[in-house]
Amino acid sequence: MHGLGVFCAIAAATWLGGAEAPTKLVNTGFSPVIISLCMIVGVFFARWTVPTLLKGTAYVMYDLKRKPHLMVWAVIAGSIWAVANTLTIVAVRDVGLAIAFPLWNINSLVGLFWGWLLFGELRGGGAKTWISVLGGAIAITVGAVVLSTATAGSGAIAAHRVFSGISAALGAGLLLGTMYIPYRKAYISGLNPLSFVTIFTLGELLTIGLLAFTLHDGGRSTLVQLHAVKSSALWLFLGGFCWVIGDLFQQYGTKYVGISRAIPLSNTNQLWGLIWGALVFGEFAHFTRLTQIVIFSASALMIVGALAISTAAASAGERASGVRAITRECVLYNMDLVETLATQHGEEPAGNVAHRRRWWDYAILLVALGVFVQFARYARRPALAINYDFATLLIAVMFLFLAAGGWALWKYTRFA
Repeated sequence: MHGLGVFCAIAAATWLGGAEAPTKLVNTGFSPVIISLCMIVGVFFARWTVPTLLKGTAYVMYDLKRKPHLMVWAVIAGSIWAVANTLTIVAVRDVGLAIAFPLWNINSLVGLFWGWLLFGELRGGGAKTWISVLGGAIAITVGAVVLSTATAGSGAIAAHRVFSGISAALGAGLLLGTMYIPYRKAYISGLNPLSFVTIFTLGELLTIGLLAFTLHDGGRSTLVQLHAVKSSALWLFLGGFCWVIGDLFQQYGTKYVGISRAIPLSNTNQLWGLIWGALVFGEFAHFTRLTQIVIFSASALMIVGALAISTAAASAGERASGVRAITRECVLYNMDLVETLATQHGEEPAGNVAHRRRWWDYAILLVALGVFVQFARYARRPALAINYDFATLLIAVMFLFLAAGGWALWKYTRFA
C-alpha cells in the first residue's frame, strides 16, 4: 500500500500541474474570482460524474450514511479550497505560473505539521525518518525564500505585483495545508475518497458563489464577466476536471501513506508548473539567464526536499501511533475498529460492495456530457501565446499517468 500511495501522489502531481494551465486566462483581463468560479463549475461536475462512473451513487450515499459526521468536514474542506484556489489565480496573474507554483506548495510544511500534531504521523519514527523529514522541510523553505527573492529582484514584474502575488501564493499554501486536516480525518475513519469529494464540492460551490456575487457590485459585474468569458469557459471547465482527477489521486495517496508523505510528493506538481509555464506559455522569456538558473535551482531544491520527506517510510512505532489515532476516531464516533483498520489496506466494508447503478447515475453522466457539449459550442482559441506542440506532449503524459494509476488502484483496491 505504501508503493501504491506513492505512485498515486506522483500521478496527482502531473494532473494538478496541468490543471493550473487554464488559470493563465486571468492574464486576458478576467477577474480571478470569475476564473475560479468557472473552474469550480467543472470541479462540481467532475466530483459527481467520476464517482458515479466508478462506483455509482448508491455506493457513495451508503458510504456517507455510515459516517455522517464527515459530511461537515468535507464541506469545510471544500470552502477552504475555494478561497485557496482564488488566491492561486491571483498569484498566477501577478507573478506567473512557474513562480507561483513553488510558493503555494509550502502547504506540504503546513500539512506535515498537522499530520504530526493531530494524527500521530512521524511519532515513533526513528532518527532517520526525522532527519529526512526535517531536512526536507528546510530544503523546501530555503527554496521558497530563494525563489521569491529571485523573482522580486528580476525587474520583470512590478514591485506591487510581486508583493501581492507572493502574498497570495503563500496564503493559498497555508489554506491548502490546513485543508488536509479534513482529508486525513476522513480517511483514517475509513471513508472512500470518492464519497468524500462528492460532498467536498458543495462547500466549494457555495463559497465561490458567495465570493463571486458579493465582491463584484452585488453580482451585476459577475454576470457581465460570465457572459464575456463564455468563449473560454470550456478551458476553465476542463481545468476543473483535471484538478479533480489530480485531487483524487492525491487523496488516495493521503489515505495510504498519510499527509506528511503524500502531500510533499504530490507537490512535485511545481515541476509540471515550471514545464507548462516555461515551454507552453514562454514565461521565462523576460527573465535573465542568471534569474532562470536561480529559479530552476531553487525549484529543484524544493523537489529534493519533498522527495526526502515522502520517502521516509513509516516505522513500526509510527504505524502504532497511527493505529492509536484511528482508535481515537472510532471511540469518538462509535465506529468499528477492525473494519476501519481494514480500510487502510484497501479493503471494502462488507456492506459497500453490492450496490447496483441506478437510472439516475446514467442521467448524471448525460447531464455532464450535455454541459460539456454546450461549452464546446462557444469555445474559441484562447488569446494567449501558446506552444501547442508542447501542450499536446504534456497532455499525453498526463493521460499515461491516468491510465497507469487507474489500473493500479483498480487492481489492488477496486477504488476502495
